[in-house]
Amino acid sequence: MPVSGRTAARACSTDPLSTEPEQADGLLGPAAIRELAQRLDLRPTKTLGQNFLHDANTIRRIVRTAEVRPDDVVLEVGPGLGSLTLGLLPAAARVTAVEIDPRLADLLPETVASRRPDLADRLAVVRDDALRVRELPGPPPTALVANLPYNVAVPVLLHLLELLPTLDRALVLVQAEVAERLAAAPGTPAYGVPSVKAAWYGEVRRAGNVGRRVFWPEPNVDSGLVALVRRPPPAGDRVATFAAVDAAFGMRRKGLRAALARWAGSPGAAEQRLRAAGIDPTARGEQLSVTDFARLAATEEVQP
Repeated sequence: MPVSGRTAARACSTDPLSTEPEQADGLLGPAAIRELAQRLDLRPTKTLGQNFLHDANTIRRIVRTAEVRPDDVVLEVGPGLGSLTLGLLPAAARVTAVEIDPRLADLLPETVASRRPDLADRLAVVRDDALRVRELPGPPPTALVANLPYNVAVPVLLHLLELLPTLDRALVLVQAEVAERLAAAPGTPAYGVPSVKAAWYGEVRRAGNVGRRVFWPEPNVDSGLVALVRRPPPAGDRVATFAAVDAAFGMRRKGLRAALARWAGSPGAAEQRLRAAGIDPTARGEQLSVTDFARLAATEEVQP
C-alpha cells in the first residue's frame, strides 16, 4: 500500500530512493526506507498494496490536511514501514496502527522507538486484516488517517466507518480514480456505489492530489486524498438501503423500474415502491442521493 514519498519537484534522479538528508523530526526519507526494507528483505507486493511513502513534505501535508488534534486517537491502516505513523504521533494523543504483514507490524514499534523515543508510548500496533478486525485496544479512535491499499480501499473505509461510530472524520489516500468515485455527486459520471455508501456516513470531498513519484515502488497511477466528516445517517436501515443501491447500480444503464425488478420482486413491484418514495421509475440510479435510496428502501414490500 502506498507509504510516504518525495515529490517530483525534488526528485533529482531516476532512482526514487536516491540520497536525501534525514529529517530532523524523525520522518523517514528515501535512504531510511531503503535501509528498513533491506533489513526485512522486503519485496513490496501488489497483493498487499505495498507502495511506501517516502516524502516528508507529503507526510506533513497529510497530517495538516487531516486536522489532527492533540486529543485525537488516530486509527492508521497499513502503516507499512512507518512513514505516516511518525508524522501522526507528534500531532495526536495516540495512534493505533493496524498492519496485516507481521514483519512490518513487528518492526514498527522498533522504528518509532529509535527515531522518536519520546513518542513511543503513544503507539499501539494491531496485527490484523483491517477488513476482518472487530475491535481495537485502548481508547476508541476519533479519526482515521491512512494510506489505504488500492485494491481494498473502499471496503476497508466502509467497514471501519460502520464498525467504529466514534470516528468523526477520516482522511484517506487512495487511487485517484477511487478518490473521484468516493467524492462524486449525484448526476456526475463517477457517481456510483462507493459514492452513495460513503455518503451514508458523512460529507465527502476531494482533499488534494498526490503524484506517483512520492511512493516506493512507484505505482503506475496517481493518488488522491479524500476527506469525510461524519454526520447522522439518513432515516432508514443501512443494510436495506445498501441492498437497493447495489441493485440500482448493478444495471446502471437501465431505468430504475427495470434495474430494481429483482430487488423488488418484479418490474411492477419496483415501480410501485419507486412511486411510493416519490421517485420517477424512469430515472437511473446515478440520479438518486443517499437520502433517496434510504427513502426507497423504507417503502413497504409489494406482495406478489
